[in-house]
Amino acid sequence: MISPVEPKASNGHRLILVAIDYFTKWVEAVSYANITKSVVTKFIKRDIICHYGLLACIITDNGTNLNDKMMTELCEQFKIKHHNSTHYPPKMNGASAELLPAETGL
Repeated sequence: MISPVEPKASNGHRLILVAIDYFTKWVEAVSYANITKSVVTKFIKRDIICHYGLLACIITDNGTNLNDKMMTELCEQFKIKHHNSTHYPPKMNGASAELLPAETGL
């Protein structure tokens, strides 16, 4: 998730949920007004699995909206291995914090 963007968009969205394929570096990003546990699981189903197929593995940071019962159930349902990144500063946790500003002009 990218930190709140200011000013917010005309539709009220301030947050960007990001998924990056570590192999191809392909980025999927969708803006939301709020990012809840339900939003995250719907994003994975609709914008990742339905477009690209089942995942072998998903690596998330340690956010509470990414490590809950809904995520566990989703991973069990689709037999996806779920791993968390290590506890490091955000810049070391993945490519999204570095990539998105360059891609979106933020």
